[in-house]
Amino acid sequence: MHKDYGTFCWYELMTPDVPAAERFYASVVGWSTHDSGMEGMDYTLAYARESQVAGLMTLPAEAEGMPPMWMGYIFTDRIEETLRDIEANGGKICRQPQDIPGIGRFAVASDPHGAVFSLFSTEDEGPQQPGMMTPGHIGWNELMAGDLDSAWEFYSKTFGWTKDTAVDMSDAGMGTYQTFAVRGGDAIGGMMTNPPGAPAPPFWGYYFVVEGLDAAGKRVTDGGGQIVMGPMEVPGGAWILNCVDPQGAYFSLVSMSR
Repeated sequence: MHKDYGTFCWYELMTPDVPAAERFYASVVGWSTHDSGMEGMDYTLAYARESQVAGLMTLPAEAEGMPPMWMGYIFTDRIEETLRDIEANGGKICRQPQDIPGIGRFAVASDPHGAVFSLFSTEDEGPQQPGMMTPGHIGWNELMAGDLDSAWEFYSKTFGWTKDTAVDMSDAGMGTYQTFAVRGGDAIGGMMTNPPGAPAPPFWGYYFVVEGLDAAGKRVTDGGGQIVMGPMEVPGGAWILNCVDPQGAYFSLVSMSR
């Protein structure tokens, strides 16, 4: 098994207005953006300093009716086998593997409750991931699950994820928040049962690291985005905001300081 198997390795925004999204995230998170130069494909790369962090692309025509969204890619060095595991463990294949010329292969899948994620496979090393709280990078991967216990069973069996700290949030009527790692490493994310009456079906959300949460939140609203929840302090001393960008894609911010 490849050492990166089961890690989040790439993030991608599908949006109806790439230039507007470039301006918004450049302001909020501090990214610079450049065309990927991929032949026959309009694909923008976002950078935190010299590091590629994410891709931005126009919502594809076949995704008509799909809302703008951030997608996370999970690394596998054996994509067909992973897809078989996904189906065997109750998930679905949304898009069969496809080549990205000169880069690798990808596929799109969903867990048993419909939360969507992508797979990425390459012969080379997976993209290098910096420390979790590096500004401009993604610091946390969060699943609002259809059901925590059965979602946990799916992801742990499929990707070898291991339980890290569990936080009891029943005082807030939200049950258990289970953090997870890849095969006993540092925690890379958390999951909890999507609260009853939640505005969205089960989904994955991603936290971008900023320096100073309040200032970043002001940049969100000044840029035409909305703050859905927060600021809130979380265990470990970090602060978070849940937001929606001007085109309607959900994202979150995390900072070690207000």
